[in-house]
Amino acid sequence: LCLPHTKATSPSTGRTEPYTSPKSKYTTVIMSDNGSPNVQQKPEEGQSEHLNIKVTDNNNEVFFKIKRTTALGKLMNAFCDRQGKNISSVRFLFDGQRVTAQDNPDTLDMQDGDTLEVHQEQIGGGC
Repeated sequence: LCLPHTKATSPSTGRTEPYTSPKSKYTTVIMSDNGSPNVQQKPEEGQSEHLNIKVTDNNNEVFFKIKRTTALGKLMNAFCDRQGKNISSVRFLFDGQRVTAQDNPDTLDMQDGDTLEVHQEQIGGGC
């Protein structure tokens, strides 16, 4: 789903406008080295050190562009902040395996376009 509250400064007009990716209606976020997310102005292609990662829960999809060596904890925190979720109440999975904050795309052998799934954390369940 598109996040309508997301805004970006237009490079052509200099005005703040709702951001829509030219390739999709979903929000794209670039993670900087200090961990603060910045809305992407224009997709950059041909940079092998960056990956586009889709983070999805049942209701939302957010695309992040991160370096292969960036700790996924930064991405996880940014997703939770944007969605108003507490990071301790969700878990992130890649190919069915739990992702930790210390993991990065290289350690998980992630490729451009891969998806992280977000699930509600469940405690207990036994009788």
